[in-house]
Amino acid sequence: MTPRVMAYRVRHEDVPDTSEAFERAAGLPDGPEKDRTREEIVCAWLPMADRLAGRFRHRGEALEDLRQVAAIGLVKAVERYDPYRGTAFESFAVPTITGELKRHFRDRLWSVHVPRRVQELRGRVRDARDELAQRHGNMAPTVEDVALHAEMTEDEVLMGVEAMDCFSVLSLDANLSALDEEGSATPGDSLGGWDEALDAVINRESVKPNLRRLPDREKRILFMRFFHGMTQSSIAKDLGISQMHVSRLINNSCARIRREVMRDAA
Repeated sequence: MTPRVMAYRVRHEDVPDTSEAFERAAGLPDGPEKDRTREEIVCAWLPMADRLAGRFRHRGEALEDLRQVAAIGLVKAVERYDPYRGTAFESFAVPTITGELKRHFRDRLWSVHVPRRVQELRGRVRDARDELAQRHGNMAPTVEDVALHAEMTEDEVLMGVEAMDCFSVLSLDANLSALDEEGSATPGDSLGGWDEALDAVINRESVKPNLRRLPDREKRILFMRFFHGMTQSSIAKDLGISQMHVSRLINNSCARIRREVMRDAA
């Protein structure tokens, strides 16, 4: 065992010696006995996986869920590890488990899709804030302080700060600080509804060319009926014809336009 690994084991008591178990598992064929040996190894290294999961506990995810993700990474590391390559299992397992935890945050917890570059900016801003907070106490660092410390532009810092809120979304029913006359406002109050007039716009545009082809009297009658809201009797009186004649002209004109619109659509 190298001096580096020995020094690491002194700092952490959750680094067991499972070299013999790994060699035994490597010599076994696939089957129940090999699975049991690997399970023993996983159980022995679970405390280390829990410690690695604890590093991510302040990022908006429950610690128990993080431990489960770390355990999955540990299982993958045990399955992939080759004891005959001369690398200590800890050196192989730590990046595997950490990578599994980072993928969990990257793929599962973002409520809003954020580009990879912005995610990286978020991490740099978070680390810079933590380091400055440890250095200067509880005083919150300014955007300029973070930019100088992390060697970033202020725009990049602001982008990273905005990305910190993308793990969770605000409910449409959440109360906002602004109050209106009727009480507290919510984000849902600012959302628009479906405009039923949009269907009318589509219909009007569809029939316009066909309306232009109608005789002048039929166009005038339809305009008076559907745009001015006049009754058939009022139209008949205005034009000096019978109400029955007006009704017949309206029905014939509408039927003609309907046929032409259906024909054009086909």
